[in-house]
Amino acid sequence: MIKPPNLLRLSNSEATKALGKKLGQNLPKGSVLLLKGDLGAGKTTLVQGIGEGLGIHDPIVSPTFTLINEYHEGRLPLYHLDLYRLEPEAVAELYLEQYWEEGERLPGITAIEWPEKLPYLPLNYLEIQLSYIEGTGRQVILQPVGDFDLDLSHVS
Repeated sequence: MIKPPNLLRLSNSEATKALGKKLGQNLPKGSVLLLKGDLGAGKTTLVQGIGEGLGIHDPIVSPTFTLINEYHEGRLPLYHLDLYRLEPEAVAELYLEQYWEEGERLPGITAIEWPEKLPYLPLNYLEIQLSYIEGTGRQVILQPVGDFDLDLSHVS
C-alpha cells in the first residue's frame, strides 16, 4: 500500500540533521529507510541526525568504502549501508535482507543510501528523496510504502 507523501523544505544542512534527529527519536524498531538523492543532497547528514536522535555518540560517517557501518550504542541499533560503489549483481551477493528480515540481527533502523542498486525492496519502508535546490536549501519527500507506520506529523 502506498500512502500520501509528505513534502518538506529544509533551509540548510542543520535543518536536514534536525529532521533526522526527529526521525531517530520516533522511528520504531525494524524501520527501513531508503535514501535517494544525488551526491551532496544530504543523505549522510540525515543519517547523522538519525543517529543523534537514537542517542548514538560515535561519529557517523558515510560507509562508501566500507559498505556497512553498524552502531549499537543508541536506543536501537543503526545499520547504515551505502551501495554507491557496487554493481547490482554484487549487492545481491551481500544478503542485505538480513538487516530488515527477522533473523540473526537485532532489529534496529536500517538506512540505505543508493537503494536503486537493491535487487529487491523490503515490503515495508520509508522512502526519503532528498533534492538540493539552488538558493533555497533542500526538498525532502517522505513516502511510506507498505505497512510502514510512522506518524509523520512529528517530523514535519
